[in-house]
Amino acid sequence: MAARRTFGRTRVGGAALADLERIEAWTRERFALAATDIVLVSEQDNRLPGFPACETVITFWADAQVRYRYRVFKPARDVCEGDLPVRWLKPSLLDDGDADCC
Repeated sequence: MAARRTFGRTRVGGAALADLERIEAWTRERFALAATDIVLVSEQDNRLPGFPACETVITFWADAQVRYRYRVFKPARDVCEGDLPVRWLKPSLLDDGDADCC
């Protein structure tokens, strides 16, 4: 599979791309998102003391353009479906735009 550019920062291809797509599919299913809803899955290096070196961040928009976000404190390749929050926790995932975002 060819590599894709992700926001101009890194190239993702092969198994790494499959991991991100797998997490996106689980997120769409878990939160009953429409095909037109945006879901972004990324791996980020973490430099904060006490946190793992790599985390997976999932951001999605739904419900009239409301943004939700959650983090899994492990690389995407290690994320399993059980790491996703249960559907009824969706309101707690509301992204209020805190300073560490985007």
